[in-house]
Amino acid sequence: MRLAARDLAIGHGGRAIGRGLSLAVGPGEILCLLGPNGCGKTTLFRTLLGLIPALGGTVTLGEAPLARLGRAAVARRIAYVPQAHAPPFPYAAREIVLMGRTARLGPFASPGAADHAAAAAALDRLGIAGLGGQDYTRLSGGQRQLVLIARALAQGAPLLVMDEPTASLDFGNRARVLAEIAALARAGAAEGRGVIFSTHDPEQAFALGAEVLLMQGGAIRARGRPEAALTAARLSEVYGVPITVERTESGRLVCAAPLGLRRGG
Repeated sequence: MRLAARDLAIGHGGRAIGRGLSLAVGPGEILCLLGPNGCGKTTLFRTLLGLIPALGGTVTLGEAPLARLGRAAVARRIAYVPQAHAPPFPYAAREIVLMGRTARLGPFASPGAADHAAAAAALDRLGIAGLGGQDYTRLSGGQRQLVLIARALAQGAPLLVMDEPTASLDFGNRARVLAEIAALARAGAAEGRGVIFSTHDPEQAFALGAEVLLMQGGAIRARGRPEAALTAARLSEVYGVPITVERTESGRLVCAAPLGLRRGG
């Protein structure tokens, strides 16, 4: 399954905040979307998911135009991990994960043994099986995010769209999620799965070796492999602060900005 957007215009209420956006991701591929707050990342994601209509251009899932697919058909093809989620009732974590199976059930059908097994496997894969019986609303922000990722895995869709999946995680859980994204991509060619995720941390793109789209002001500022797209000069321009990109003795690329920056300086 391949997700592709061509010459996309995005926005709200008929007002465009981004134009000329083109991208594609398929099995075994990771596409990393970076950019400052307000650049249009979340609006782009919501458009790719069909949650808001495109103002121009096209989005296709496989050979099918997104606009012609119903919500259930989209959900069987794309699983979404939002930045935050607040259910109206105190569901157990395993019930939240089980909700990922909804798109695969018929009208008025209840989850069966295979659906419960898929939910349990997703919790176990992320190392949070012990949270299954706990009240989701009482979990920490990082734990809730891991549950949402497990829900997306249980959904069994060939495409995962993750909106800043590591934003609220501590160091250990952030490393676990990045490792899972890498593992999903490695298995993607065989399993037919691709991943799109957004982040504020260029080092995550370096670590994963992911294809990069760097956005600024609703436009794509750069694209390509991270070493070529995320240069110090380009990152400094996009984020408005002097940024250096250096390679450590272990070969890892890291980014840094000087401390003590003054407003307007």
